This record gives sequence, C-alpha cells and structure tokens, in this order.
Amino acid sequence: MALIIYVDESGDLGWDFTAPYRGGGSSRYLTIAALCVPPEKKKIPKRLIKDLYKRFKWNSKQEKKWFHMEANERTAFASSVQEMAAKHPDICLHAIVVYKPNVMQHIRGDSNKLYNYMTKLSLVNQMAGHDVVTLVPDPRSIKVKSGNSLHDYIQTELWFVSEVPTVLSTCPLDSRNCAGIQFADMLSGLVQARFQDNSAADFQVVNACLALRRLYFP
Repeated sequence: MALIIYVDESGDLGWDFTAPYRGGGSSRYLTIAALCVPPEKKKIPKRLIKDLYKRFKWNSKQEKKWFHMEANERTAFASSVQEMAAKHPDICLHAIVVYKPNVMQHIRGDSNKLYNYMTKLSLVNQMAGHDVVTLVPDPRSIKVKSGNSLHDYIQTELWFVSEVPTVLSTCPLDSRNCAGIQFADMLSGLVQARFQDNSAADFQVVNACLALRRLYFP
C-alpha cells in the first residue's frame, strides 16, 4: 500500500511574546497540517482546489493562500473538505498545534527540530500502516540546516522505533505548482485560525474528519 502526504504550516517560528501578534509580536501558535491521500485518489483534493479557483474566479497564475482568502471562501473550503472526507474516508487529514509560549527555552534555539518533532508526532502512525510513503513539503516553508534531516529523522522513527519496513520518499514541491500543498496550506490556516484567532466556525465544520494533536498546551 502506498500513501502521499502533502504538508504545510501556519504561524511563524518567532519567539517574541512581549507584543501582540500582528502588532510586532510572534504568533502564539504554530500549526502543521497534512493531507494524506492514496496515489489513485490524488486527483480528488486537486479537483477540490481547482473548483475553488473556478468558483471564486481566482487568478490561476497566482497561488491562493489562506491568509488572502475572504470569509466566504474559507467557509466554502471547509464545506468542500467535509464533503470530500465523507465520500472518501481513506483520504485522511492530520494537524498538530503547538502553544509556543510553553516551548522550553533550550528548544527554541533550533526550530527545525521542533518542526521535525511535530511532524513525527502527527504522522508516523499514519505512515506506519503503509509500505511506501511519499512526503511532499513546500521547500519554501521551514528551512532545514540539512536537506535530509526531516527525512532521515522520520525514516529512523519508522524503522527503529515503530519497527515497520515503510520506505519513505521525500519530494519537496513548490506550492505554486502543487494543489496538494495548497490544500495543506488552507487546512493549516483553518486550524491555526481556531487557536490563534479563536475563529471556530470553519474549524467545527472539519473537526470530525480531522486527526488533531496539541503540544505544550496549558
């Protein structure tokens, strides 16, 4: 069995909590979201994104990010996700949210490790049920000091901790050319809005079909 996982994040990796977010301070939360889809169904979320571009007359030559979407467009995305999940239960949605003010000081010095750890917590169990997994992140998101650090970390977890023979392939793609990553961007933005801005309406629409983990919450 094979699986493709598209990953993107919302929030920032700053640690300045002395000022309000968007007022000079850092986001209080960081969210990583993932779209997990069997290869034979990868066109389904792609079609969902394409339909949104057509419905709202978005410029197809410019990537539509969550933070540029209007409220009605965000709600339409949430409704489309709920409908997709109901029709295709083998397409899975995952997200993990960290409450950054509770992250210990010694961890803050290397945010890459935090990102890797969050990804592992959220996705390794899902990966372990498959023979081959292709992880597709956006290379413009969180830069890693070693291009293979996330890949090697998760592959090690799969083989030596989970003790499964899952083979991981990591294939970064520019989100401008990847509808799957655009889906993950919108999903991460939706989840981030629930915690960072206490905007829960769209989150409630997808909550039942989302596997969510919280990290360092009070």
